[in-house]
Amino acid sequence: MDFSANKAIYVQIAEHVCEHIMLGTWKNEEKVPSVRDLAVQLEVNPNTVMRTYDLLQQKAIIANKRGIGFFLTTDAVAQVKAYRKAMFLEEELPQLFRNIYLL
Repeated sequence: MDFSANKAIYVQIAEHVCEHIMLGTWKNEEKVPSVRDLAVQLEVNPNTVMRTYDLLQQKAIIANKRGIGFFLTTDAVAQVKAYRKAMFLEEELPQLFRNIYLL
């Protein structure tokens, strides 16, 4: 995974996880990779992945089952769509309108 400099790495990892969910690679109520496994896979610090998982827990996309690991929630796809929609409306749409105005 190539990281860009204009966004925090943990947010980019969250988007990566959301893409897996939206594409159906990871299914509802399925176990997601452990913090260490994902950190090794993406070549980042485990603390960064933990910060990503904390963000996804706040958005009700994943849930922690103590002693077992992290799992997708039953409505993870709907939660991802809501999260992505909010991000689009807050970040990308204003930039799009600005570019339209400038051009």
